[in-house]
Amino acid sequence: MSKDNMVQLENPAKNIIEDQLTLFIRESAQQMLKMAIETEVQEFVAQYKGRYLPTGQQQIVRNGYLPKRTIQTGIGEIAVQLPRVRDRGTGKDPITFVSNLVPKYMRRTITLDVMLPLLYLKGISTGDFGDALKPMLGDSAKHITPKVISQLKATWLDDYKTWVKRHLNHKSSVYWWVDGIYLSARMEDAKSCVLVIVGADDAGKKELIALMDGFRESKESWKELLLDLKQRGLIQGARLAVGDGALGFWSAVSEVYPETQHQRCWVHKTANVLDKLPQSQQR
Repeated sequence: MSKDNMVQLENPAKNIIEDQLTLFIRESAQQMLKMAIETEVQEFVAQYKGRYLPTGQQQIVRNGYLPKRTIQTGIGEIAVQLPRVRDRGTGKDPITFVSNLVPKYMRRTITLDVMLPLLYLKGISTGDFGDALKPMLGDSAKHITPKVISQLKATWLDDYKTWVKRHLNHKSSVYWWVDGIYLSARMEDAKSCVLVIVGADDAGKKELIALMDGFRESKESWKELLLDLKQRGLIQGARLAVGDGALGFWSAVSEVYPETQHQRCWVHKTANVLDKLPQSQQR
């Protein structure tokens, strides 16, 4: 027989149908951005309205526009053309206009840059970003190539290396919340996870204190993390630490920060109790 009951399903991302609302929002955003940038440059030029050259000419003047460029946003690609400002003076440090909305060399919005590492941690492979983002970004998603993602990964790693070396002399915490988190991203060891400490100061402000790969139940992994914090200036631990009872953290913190009191996390405790009860009694 030449016929069968197999149906060929195409990836919907390959044939994007843009709805009118999305197109309207994108066009409106482009117009609003243009107006906002014009306001920026007008205010900038107005600041130097009283500056004149010896010839009587205005020192800071509008001078056309820079070449148009596109920026990838959460609603797709938006075209931007920034005004050019000219400083007619002869000083060594000319006055230049830089938009606060669209900084130099910006190619993606910050929200999109934040989304990319989150998608990577959720398990999307380097080569699949284009297809995954195409329904949202349209044709501009083709620029998010495996090479771009690899370059971003290198940048993220550099940022992380700088962050884990920062000095902690001025830090103090009332509370620590600690846990070991397993991620969907491909990790070298299936048992390995990310050890996390989130702190809160006297004012109640929360901050990520530590983030390091290790073993959740391992005292040595947590001790290595805590000793690193101490070596970077965090002499005093939190007054109270909250976490799961199965963590290797408790033995480690008792050695490194013995003044820190321990408290069992009620979310973990409740889940552990419910796990031992039949469905009829869980309510």
